[in-house]
Amino acid sequence: MLTLIHHTLCPLSRSIRLALAECGLSAELVEEQPWSWRDEFLDLNPAGNLPVLIAETGEAICGVYPISEYLAESSAQPSEEASGFSLFPGDVKGRAETRRLIDWFHSKFNSEVSACVLEEKIYRTASNGSEGPNIAALRAAQDNLRYHLSYIGHLIEERHWLAGEKLSFADLAAAGQLSSMDYLGDVPWEVNEAAKTWYSRVKSRPSFRQLLKDRVAGLAPVAHYVVLDF
Repeated sequence: MLTLIHHTLCPLSRSIRLALAECGLSAELVEEQPWSWRDEFLDLNPAGNLPVLIAETGEAICGVYPISEYLAESSAQPSEEASGFSLFPGDVKGRAETRRLIDWFHSKFNSEVSACVLEEKIYRTASNGSEGPNIAALRAAQDNLRYHLSYIGHLIEERHWLAGEKLSFADLAAAGQLSSMDYLGDVPWEVNEAAKTWYSRVKSRPSFRQLLKDRVAGLAPVAHYVVLDF
């Protein structure tokens, strides 16, 4: 069986968990605290970032991009014809657009929103137990999040899914980011109804059920986190 080393609220890890489920693949989940910098984990992945997928052969595939490409090319994944799903569907132009949006959410959204919020609200407190959050940084992240919601709304007004007519890893990358922020109650859904409707569609998929069951010790999610039609 595959093993996924992750953190419950890590958006990149969440996107891979969704991808595994959509591909019909099972994986044992092993929790890692990204602020701990454990020697054993650094031996496995010198970059120290999540997620890390351990293949059945024991090989470590480190990072969200290598993992997604590994899953797309893995013989363990059912074909698109058999499963009705592909991480990178469509022709070469469509796949390029999918990868562009994946980079948008894993890089731009993550650096402008999620990384800041998680650092200020979760990681910093967990690592030193005393220092409070940087309110100015959180305010900036909230402003950035509004922009990203507007962009999602713009995309979904033109397309059935974010990258085109089929669900792709672009949708899962975006959902990974937003689900992490939504757990903390930081998503102003009233900003864009189209983005909210798209997220509700992704949230209603069977692959998402595992995320709705997630709980962080000492930190319950907001009430609407588990509501499909919120």
